[in-house]
Amino acid sequence: MAVKVTFQDISKAFGETRALERINLTVPPGDLFFLLGPSGCGKTTLLRTLAGFVSPDSGRILFDNDDISPLPPHQRDTGMVFQSYALWPHLSVAQNVAFGLEMRKVSRRETRTRVAEALDIVKMSHRANHKPGQLSGGQQQRVALARALVIRPRCLLLDEPLSNLDAKLRLDMRTEIRRICKEAGLTSLYVTHDQKEALSIADRIAIMHDGHIVQEGTPLEVYRAPASTFVANFMGEVNVLTAHVARISDGVVALDTCLGRLLSTFPVAPSRLHGTVQVGIRPEAIRVETAPEGSNVLEGMLQESVYLGEVAQHQFQIGGTTLKVFELNPKRMASVGTLSAKAWVAQEDVMVLPT
Repeated sequence: MAVKVTFQDISKAFGETRALERINLTVPPGDLFFLLGPSGCGKTTLLRTLAGFVSPDSGRILFDNDDISPLPPHQRDTGMVFQSYALWPHLSVAQNVAFGLEMRKVSRRETRTRVAEALDIVKMSHRANHKPGQLSGGQQQRVALARALVIRPRCLLLDEPLSNLDAKLRLDMRTEIRRICKEAGLTSLYVTHDQKEALSIADRIAIMHDGHIVQEGTPLEVYRAPASTFVANFMGEVNVLTAHVARISDGVVALDTCLGRLLSTFPVAPSRLHGTVQVGIRPEAIRVETAPEGSNVLEGMLQESVYLGEVAQHQFQIGGTTLKVFELNPKRMASVGTLSAKAWVAQEDVMVLPT
């Protein structure tokens, strides 16, 4: 049965470096939950405190209502998948998967049954007698997953499991990892710095920065409603402008920017709507087609365009400001340099962010 994981006031320092600062986080049962952030933000340290490899300076970790903080790693019932796979090269696939069960003194009959089940769920039964050196990177990662699953953990931990794979394999393995986690019915915590990886398969995401969780929510929430300029920038391309709040009326905020006046219906706390604010506009939210009534029209010069097949990346020069614009499924490419152009952005896509 899937377990709820709770971090309560977890802090950890390495000398003068504060790796984790009073982390409070609840992972719902059965979720594929991502810890996402730049290098050095604390995400791997938090995962390792859950595994028992790092002892926090304060706080505790619960599985449902059980405090697992005092337990050594082998008593926590967690399965760990590393980015390096860590497979024994001299053992077969089946022997690698069985290793954890042998250490737990599970009977040979049950071991054979559980190894077969684990290899079946990762679709590697046909490779049971092969050595790791005979497998591709993606196949080795499947074996590492089977080895973690076979012990029937209460929680599955994945530490950048796709970082050693090429781009095509990473794409294929994303959906496979989600399928495997859901079929196994496990609560899973997944560490990565890859935003697309997190957006594509996570149930929920916690964004970390300098040892703190700065936002937690669904992929849609953290991308479309970032809680800060840092989150907006980290989750993808964004045009950031400084703006002055000119007027608020019926849920519409009028903002004076270097692009002119923009209207926004982005949901934001009224306490943040005064004086100077930051405005974020995603490049794909800016359209280069005829503007519907009530939208924010932008007029400028098309400075540069790059055709990438499914998307064209433009740079619009408006006054002294350059905007990135992503045109999806472009049908034609316009001339650049001297072309006066119009674009528009919907009011709901003008994000008001804390300064």
